[in-house]
Amino acid sequence: MKHVKTNALAAAVALTLAAPLATTANAAGFVEDTKASLQLRNFYFNRDFRSTPPGAASKAEEWAQGFILRAESGYSQGAVGFGLDVYGAAGLKLHSEDDTAGTGLLPSAFGNEGPDGYSHITGTVKAKASNTVLKVGNLFPTIPIAQASDIRLLPQTYTGGALSMGEIENLDVQAGQLRQVNYRASTDRQDIGATVGGTSDRFNYLGGTYKFTEIGSTLGLWRGELDDVYEQNLVNLIQTVSLGDWALGANLAYFDTSDNGNQPLDIDHQMKSIMLSAGTGPHVFRLGYQHSDGDTAFPYLAENNPYIANYIQILDFARSDEKSWQARYDLDFAQYGIPGLKGLIRYVSGDNFTAVGGGEGKEWERDIDFTYTIQSGPLKNVALQWRNAMVRSNAATGDLDENRLIVNYTIPLM
Repeated sequence: MKHVKTNALAAAVALTLAAPLATTANAAGFVEDTKASLQLRNFYFNRDFRSTPPGAASKAEEWAQGFILRAESGYSQGAVGFGLDVYGAAGLKLHSEDDTAGTGLLPSAFGNEGPDGYSHITGTVKAKASNTVLKVGNLFPTIPIAQASDIRLLPQTYTGGALSMGEIENLDVQAGQLRQVNYRASTDRQDIGATVGGTSDRFNYLGGTYKFTEIGSTLGLWRGELDDVYEQNLVNLIQTVSLGDWALGANLAYFDTSDNGNQPLDIDHQMKSIMLSAGTGPHVFRLGYQHSDGDTAFPYLAENNPYIANYIQILDFARSDEKSWQARYDLDFAQYGIPGLKGLIRYVSGDNFTAVGGGEGKEWERDIDFTYTIQSGPLKNVALQWRNAMVRSNAATGDLDENRLIVNYTIPLM
């Protein structure tokens, strides 16, 4: 892995200066629609391993500062418009030690503290005709079978091509191929890994959604293939209903996954996921259920955010044959005189899997998450977030207590 030892702050400033140059053109639409921003993210991560064997890490603790540049041009004029996006990211170590490294904030592991800094810069060329857009280069997929993760210091990104078609009202069609991945704490492009199976240099996908606006329903059909590892089909139904002052919702997802090509595992997995919600005023109540039905855990792209009900702060509750339930409550404090403050608490309990050493596996996770966005003054729009989690499990995860403190601020550049 390539570690960049130069000052990450200087790298971020250089990226900001490069953004306007990268998006200069004579076509009015290309320039007029250009936008750019620099996101500053300060991240402290502490995980306490409460059931570790002798010689293993007792905790993971690191602190880092991230800089994320996003510059997006408009499209040139004509029947087919062309554009260019620039993405740059830099991470700066504030604290990391050998015996507490490995949080995922920095390119580090237990016994090997993080580098002083790491960074990368990349771009995307794009073309647009009518409501169809083709992008080639750096991608941030957000489709249900491939959702790039942004839960550490820097986002996960991919290299490939993506086609988005919106020519028919209420119908959104997506197709593409991902070739390499840049993981959250890495500057290297590498083959795409999975939570089950091996790695591949091709992930092909096709699918889309159709909105039945009159009845508040959205139907999604998706297929993804990680070449020589697994192939996956997804049926997704989202329903929303208004009932007086209440907004009711349901999100049902069914994944059917099997092995693909030359890899040793026999993958045959069905994931059933459902999330129900009921909101009124500042309150939202949710109930979730998930069944990971197969001889292996649920397969999805490594470090992705899988589109399942019970993927939360630490656990995904997707072990072989695991069944899990979730209860969650969200509150917006603006109605109680504290605008900008939002919070949630949730509890997920899973069982019916095999524990370490045999026997029935059981685990639970409790999360508390509060975010306050400053509303006025010189620090306006600075967001302060505290994420606290407890895990108790007789699987390999063991018992964990975790705190994440995150400060986010985005500076508009153009």
